[in-house]
Amino acid sequence: MSWGCYLLECADGTLYTGITNDPERRVASHNQGTASKYTRSRLPVRLVYWEPHPDRAAASRREAEIKKLKRTAKLKLAADLVISSA
Repeated sequence: MSWGCYLLECADGTLYTGITNDPERRVASHNQGTASKYTRSRLPVRLVYWEPHPDRAAASRREAEIKKLKRTAKLKLAADLVISSA
């Protein structure tokens, strides 16, 4: 399974960026309060952006790039991508 970078929108409207090789499991972990301290107090979260990468290193590099973006740029990424619930 390939790695990817993701962006979550938290219940308080903040955004969280991370990487995973199983986005469904990772979002479920966030919503159970077991994935990160940041999202634990901001539940529920919802996946708003997913970007696949060939390996963990590439996903980590992209995560660092996205974390440097301003909020408006992150929201634009999410708006430009429609995530299927299927």
